[in-house]
Amino acid sequence: MITDLALLRLMQLVSPGLPIGMYSYSQGFEGAVEDGLIKNDADAEEWLSGLLENGLARIDLPILVRLHAAWQSQDIDDVHRWSRTLTAYRETAELRSEDRQTGQALARLLTDLNIDEARDWRRRPDATLAALFALTAVQWQIPMRDTLLGYVWSWLENQVLCAVKLVPLGQVAGQRLLGDLARMLPDLVDRALLIADDDIGGSAFGLALASSRHEMQYSRLFRS
Repeated sequence: MITDLALLRLMQLVSPGLPIGMYSYSQGFEGAVEDGLIKNDADAEEWLSGLLENGLARIDLPILVRLHAAWQSQDIDDVHRWSRTLTAYRETAELRSEDRQTGQALARLLTDLNIDEARDWRRRPDATLAALFALTAVQWQIPMRDTLLGYVWSWLENQVLCAVKLVPLGQVAGQRLLGDLARMLPDLVDRALLIADDDIGGSAFGLALASSRHEMQYSRLFRS
């Protein structure tokens, strides 16, 4: 069971105020809006639920399980292996750059917070957000399942904020979308905890297309 302090630390870790720059990325969402694939709240819900089912639940979350376990056992070789594996699943330069830059930013923050294990990750090309997120969770004694819930909640909240800005959606519509999609998260996490190594993998072809097109989009709010 998560302790009060660990819960507060998890809230700190998933806060939009965490200074790692997640707010500046849309993960292809802006490209999908530009191409007319997302026009309203129903389209946004279909897009995000598809990414949750076919991406995070089958790739990010199972790998986060292994990263958490590797940091817990201090198996640094395994941390490197799974971080590189996660990078290999990123299908565009934009997605790889986002993962590396946010991972390195979190490493810098953790170093400033006297977590020495993060120091070498500040410039590692295979740094990923999940690898440093897992390190933080282990250091702050956040249990694995709660770590997964926090990670996927943080991703979802950021994507809904993108939808509010880009579709655009009203604030109430954004909160309704967040609430509806949040119902999926406990089940996705429970499934991710049971996935075997050989079953990790998935693809969201629309995300790859939207992200690659966003890399060359002329006018945009979010980083490429």
